[in-house]
Amino acid sequence: MVTKMLDKAFEKIPDGTQLILHSDQGWQYQHKWYQRKLAEKGIQQSMSRKGNCLNNAVIENFFGLLKSELLYLQKVESIE
Repeated sequence: MVTKMLDKAFEKIPDGTQLILHSDQGWQYQHKWYQRKLAEKGIQQSMSRKGNCLNNAVIENFFGLLKSELLYLQKVESIE
């Protein structure tokens, strides 16, 4: 999932944009492969400290609302 996300993002992001990508401390974001891919594209990684969600609170709130208003109201008929 993370690999596909990076590949899709890298198709649209030109080299040398000096972006900062913020994430939580998930194992996939701490992996050397992930960090190397960001560095090769010139993207600086930003990661919250453990127990410090304040710098990520706005986006977490947004996605929480998005899920509750769009995703959770859907009735799924089958897994397909």
